Amino acid sequence: MKWAAAALAFGLVVASVAVSDASAQATLRSVKQKGFLTCGANNGLAGFGLPDAQGNWTGLDVDFCRAIAAAIFDDPTKVRFIPLAAKDRFTALQSGEVDVLSRNSTATMSRDTQLGLDFPAVTYFDGQGFMVRKALGVSSAKEMNGASICTQQGTTTELNLADYFRANNMKYEVVAFATSDETFKAYDAGRCDAYTTDASGLYAERLRASAPDDHIVLPEIISKEPLGPAVRHGDNQWADIVRWTHNAMLDAEELGVTKANVDQMKTSENPEIKRLLGTEGKFGEAVGLTNDWAVRIIRHVGNYGESFDRNVGEGSRLKIMRGQNALWSKGGLQYGIPVR
Repeated sequence: MKWAAAALAFGLVVASVAVSDASAQATLRSVKQKGFLTCGANNGLAGFGLPDAQGNWTGLDVDFCRAIAAAIFDDPTKVRFIPLAAKDRFTALQSGEVDVLSRNSTATMSRDTQLGLDFPAVTYFDGQGFMVRKALGVSSAKEMNGASICTQQGTTTELNLADYFRANNMKYEVVAFATSDETFKAYDAGRCDAYTTDASGLYAERLRASAPDDHIVLPEIISKEPLGPAVRHGDNQWADIVRWTHNAMLDAEELGVTKANVDQMKTSENPEIKRLLGTEGKFGEAVGLTNDWAVRIIRHVGNYGESFDRNVGEGSRLKIMRGQNALWSKGGLQYGIPVR
């Protein structure tokens, strides 16, 4: 009887592991069966996620989804972008409407532990700031006591705003809207004194102002906003793919592997490059991909520095400095985990 009970218990454990393994591979299997990746995107933020009049999407977050598609299909076009308002983004991910959310979303403890989500990587280190009209005559956020401030509902922005004014013993009036588009249009129309969102968003939105040169971004950064892709909790394999897509792009930049030279670099004798590009080891197979997964990413999308530059950096209209998003070896926070 003891043997039978032990056998039954062992059988249950094996069955549980089998179910767990099957569940853990659900997203990758579903994406392969569909033949495309479904990516939750911003509904219009220059430099990060923005479709043109023909429906062609560009942006740093867009590039990240294209990189995942390239790793899986060797084709960065096998992505369907679903524009999502801030209040709808996490529900869309939880429900399975999208496979990954790549939409300037901040990783926080409550989102990680209460919403059933995981944030496998930080693709952009940001912080909340303020934009005002030069005519307002202020040079610091601490001069805005009693100001009316436009912000978006359902974001960490509202909470940070309240914390900042409370900590500095200042009063303010919040003017909140459901979407980022409504929020900025209200500010541009003069319905509030200041506009607050992530600093990267301020630079992007200023380009849309009726008179961009009439506005300035104040120097204060009032929060930590680690922005990155989100996935559903419990699918470890899928989280690994998302995590290592970012690491591959960072490692490629650090090792000097670019969109232009990636095929040439496959002959390199550098062991780090060999492992990254799949000429040594079976690291791609370990996450359910081919061993040239990183080659696919770099060939089609480029390394992190290339994506940053053309979307938000010096090669873009935004011209945002790398700053915290420089590689760790150049004084920044971006640190690619090694492939080994």
